[in-house]
Amino acid sequence: MKAPSSITTSDGHVLHWHDTGGKLLGAEFDAIAKAKESIRLEHYIFSASPVGERFRDALTEAARRGVRVTVMLDYVGCLGLPSTYFSEMTALGGSLIWFNPVRWRFWSFRDHRKILVVDDTQAFIGGCNIAPEYEGDGINDGWRDGGIAVTGPVVKHLIESFESQVEKAGNKIWRVRKQGRSGWVEAGDDVALLLTRPGFHQGVLQRALRHDLLHAKDITITMAYFLPVGRIKQMLLRAARLARSFRLLLPGRSDVSMMQIASRALYGQFQRRGAQIHEYQPQVLHAKVIVVDDIVYIGSANLDPRSLNINFEVMLRIRNASLAAQACATFERDLQHSQPVAKLSWRRPANWWLRLKQKLARIFFTRLDLGVAQFLVQKVERRGAAHDGRA
Repeated sequence: MKAPSSITTSDGHVLHWHDTGGKLLGAEFDAIAKAKESIRLEHYIFSASPVGERFRDALTEAARRGVRVTVMLDYVGCLGLPSTYFSEMTALGGSLIWFNPVRWRFWSFRDHRKILVVDDTQAFIGGCNIAPEYEGDGINDGWRDGGIAVTGPVVKHLIESFESQVEKAGNKIWRVRKQGRSGWVEAGDDVALLLTRPGFHQGVLQRALRHDLLHAKDITITMAYFLPVGRIKQMLLRAARLARSFRLLLPGRSDVSMMQIASRALYGQFQRRGAQIHEYQPQVLHAKVIVVDDIVYIGSANLDPRSLNINFEVMLRIRNASLAAQACATFERDLQHSQPVAKLSWRRPANWWLRLKQKLARIFFTRLDLGVAQFLVQKVERRGAAHDGRA
């Protein structure tokens, strides 16, 4: 596997762009195999599979070498993973933490983040889980995904975020709104860490995008699940109308068909404001990348209600023209494997059944899922406040 060329920012970060899931997972595996002091791995899905076994065995071998290994996995994302899967690693001193073990009142709130930090110096962030569908090139096999490797000051903040997440893992989610951190962590002039958490206010990703979209000229968005609502939808529609170029790359094949149905109901609104929309064809599109002029957003968050209001997510906001050029080159490559969506083809579906499916899908994601989560947030926070009062 040819190593990607590195990019050095003015504030001391070194970046490596990985434009496929196979490249990102390969780089992560190599870093784990070479770890000398510590490994922190946080993932939504870790599947019992050949790639899962390779990662598990590498983590186990690292623990055997005396490396401090901490693995944090989302309980729901890893349902079905055998309870003994990491037993050898933990017997050697490694730590396995389950995020938010299932309780009915906490069910909605998931840790969707994908982070690896090795030796306190190098971090990896992207959309890839540790599962077979993420291993390929996104064209011939495997879902279309990727991520970024980074060294520099932001790694320290990622470690702090990881440790904070460990503290919340055991159903202390109601504490997240009492911590006082905005979620926008400046690691330097060029790199910021955006930490999204459950809440129904204007989140950190929305605030960052509002700032960057205001005078944007060229915007490219590659998004697995695209269903913006409320203010962020209005921001994006305004940007589509005012920008010189506004291009969306969305799934032609999706693992969540209801989300795709709901997303397509928005096509006409964006096309009427000048957006060009393409659908990726060869494989499922799972990447989450936004390029606004020379600013790149990359991480685990989608532009949908769950990522923006319910899940724990992580994104990097990087201002660097060279990285933006690499991200746009990946976008152009993906367009070669995509089909343009005919203008206004989704404004009014041809039959009543499709119109009904679009309406029901939109209600589910924007009202039912959000409504239940909002109710649970309020209930959990009331219980948390009562608990603090008794302490």
